Amino acid sequence: MQCVTPGGLTKLAQVTGPGLTDGYAVHGTDLGSVFTMGDRTYLVFGDTFGEGRSFWRSNVMGYTADRDLSDGLRLDGMVTDEVGLAKELLPSKKVDGAEMTVIPTYGFAVGQSMYLHYMSVRHWGEPGHWDVNRSGLARSDDQGVTWRTLDAPTWPGESGFAQVSVARDGDLLYFWGIPAGRFGGVRLARVPAGRVEDPAAYEYYGPHGWSADARAARLVVDDTVGELSVQRNDYADAWIMMYLKEGTGVVMRQSAEPWGPWSEPKPVVDAAEYPGLYAPFMYPGSGSRVYFNLSLWEPYNVFLFSVDLRKEKQSCESSSS
Repeated sequence: MQCVTPGGLTKLAQVTGPGLTDGYAVHGTDLGSVFTMGDRTYLVFGDTFGEGRSFWRSNVMGYTADRDLSDGLRLDGMVTDEVGLAKELLPSKKVDGAEMTVIPTYGFAVGQSMYLHYMSVRHWGEPGHWDVNRSGLARSDDQGVTWRTLDAPTWPGESGFAQVSVARDGDLLYFWGIPAGRFGGVRLARVPAGRVEDPAAYEYYGPHGWSADARAARLVVDDTVGELSVQRNDYADAWIMMYLKEGTGVVMRQSAEPWGPWSEPKPVVDAAEYPGLYAPFMYPGSGSRVYFNLSLWEPYNVFLFSVDLRKEKQSCESSSS
């Protein structure tokens, strides 16, 4: 593993909003986690609105074949309804106290199937706090046009896997999970990709190694972690984790192994410079330049940023939690 330091932050382009996605009735949206399948990159968004906060959909998805992000991102289209507007992928009751919304926290692909990890949000509380009924997986076999919410696996709302980042390493899928909100630490699960729908195939990283008991999962990162993204980075020869540290901004850690030890956090984006920032989601395949989406509460849309990694001579300071 090569110790790296992020620097040279660049705001490249706006991804969503008026003049970009309003033709799909997407005037405001957030999140934008990223996964690839075939020659397309898919961007999965959260609560989405038309003009004037109208036409609320809990989630929508766009796609692009653009692989050169140095000059910004061109969305080629969105998953649409019968009249050509961005459609809601996973329905929600939209009733506060029961199910306010259903938010996709990360997407991934296995073979010709797409999966979304989602959380059913019961209530939005104070900033950075919310209550979740449960989290689970949904599957699409037609490139995101239709989705089926799976009966299993699911996680209780109070679990450490209300929100996740998912990445593949060989035949395994790793799930880095956090509780609902932005004030918990990171836990880790893994599952063979071909058995992602089998709850009995999941293992959780605990104090004595891997366990089938989700309650045994221990913190691999002990911090106030908001939306997170983890990718293998060839330039650093390491796993890179980026997340919102509430009140501070976006930070980055690295580790030789998915379970750690993870280095101390290094600043990427200062919250004082970009107020209302959240949800830093990295694009796969980043090298010495890491591209990521970032949501800004005002104007409630998604923007493309990049940051450069610089190799350091000293060893990385790591902590097991």
